[in-house]
Amino acid sequence: MRWVLEMPKPTGPTNPSLRRLVRKLRTKGKRSGARLWLELAERLLRPRRARAEVNLSHINRHAQGDDVTVVIPGKVLAAGKLDRPLTIAAFKFSAPAARKIRAAGGKAITISELLEMNPRGKNVILME
Repeated sequence: MRWVLEMPKPTGPTNPSLRRLVRKLRTKGKRSGARLWLELAERLLRPRRARAEVNLSHINRHAQGDDVTVVIPGKVLAAGKLDRPLTIAAFKFSAPAARKIRAAGGKAITISELLEMNPRGKNVILME
């Protein structure tokens, strides 16, 4: 009888870019002491079906202030509209959502870009 060693099944996300982003968020969070990045990393590690999918109408309704950046640990969808320019960072954007954000005068950026622009996480709202 031969014993066959099986590799354990991977747990967590297998997307290499997502794994790199989570690693980057954890290091930045530990070095800067910003709990926002650590919380964001944990939310991105959720299974894909449990990750956030947020519509523009929800962002428009709950994002208060002009100098605020909204971070979505998942995907931004295009239902609804924006009535003011906002900077929105997310792991993914649907193509129509990115167009609507830019049409309102806002910016659709990745979480990595936000991490480089604002390493301390000031004026950032985490939204699901």
